[in-house]
Amino acid sequence: MLKALKNSKSLLATAALAAVCFLTPAPAQAGIFISVRIGPPALPVYVQPPCPTPGYLWTPGYWAYGDAGYYWVPGVWITPPRVGVLWTPGYWGYAGGLYGWHAGYWGPHVGFYGGINYGFGYGGFGFVGGGWSGGAFRYNTAVTNVNTTIIHNTYIDRTVIHNTTIVNNRMAFNGPGGVNAQPTPQERAFEHEQHFQPTPNQFAHEHTASLDRNQFASVNHGRPAYASMDRVGGNRFNEQARAANQQQRIAQGIEHGQLSAGQTAHLEHQEQNINRQVHADREANGGKLTPQEHRQVNREQNHESRKINEDKHEEHPRER
Repeated sequence: MLKALKNSKSLLATAALAAVCFLTPAPAQAGIFISVRIGPPALPVYVQPPCPTPGYLWTPGYWAYGDAGYYWVPGVWITPPRVGVLWTPGYWGYAGGLYGWHAGYWGPHVGFYGGINYGFGYGGFGFVGGGWSGGAFRYNTAVTNVNTTIIHNTYIDRTVIHNTTIVNNRMAFNGPGGVNAQPTPQERAFEHEQHFQPTPNQFAHEHTASLDRNQFASVNHGRPAYASMDRVGGNRFNEQARAANQQQRIAQGIEHGQLSAGQTAHLEHQEQNINRQVHADREANGGKLTPQEHRQVNREQNHESRKINEDKHEEHPRER
């Protein structure tokens, strides 16, 4: 018999509790609020949007469970509840013949999250996408997407890269048939630190995803219409927008003679792969882009076009 709480309840027991738990310490072990007999789909591969403003932290996407089954909650940049805390993602674990959801939480250190490779700094254990320093968050641009013209508090540490930029290990649960991992002694110690529940913004984000049929695994067959967002209620990102951006860059580069023959061949090969991805994505999304996705593609194309023209002007200034 399927045993699950109604509607969007993967983060905590009720949305009402979320309204009163903001900055309230959570128990060291929040417990399992959902038990399901069927495991979650594989994690989708997606592109991380750039961090919108300094101080936001990345929270990976995940499969939540509601009345209609599994649905994808997009990865999103979130304002943390206070300075100095990090996000430990939730994860699905398997025990006693059931898949149970272990809710995520904020705390001074990243604890155990099932060994799941969520990507973008969350490679299965700990977090390598940045850290707090002097009251400000520093971003490791080797594994996180940051616009350095806006955000200057960055560094590069490539020694931590272990397939974290894009999720290659797509297993979505811990247990037989999935990821077999156990918490380290240090992670067990982190479990007893003071933790804070997800923020109201995080609850609202999950609730919105629970209302969108295109996010349901039963509809998208494991390929959600949009897999990530730059902020709660902000721009939606998926492979279609990235593909359109890449195709525009190739066309502009060839037209203006800015790409060598080798670069053109390489990008055209990438374009062929992108075309296949776009075809699959559009099939999963009913064969067309939503109006919002069209607007996002146009914005990215216009941005890329301006960038190419600016680069060309710098390389070939008009003779005086």
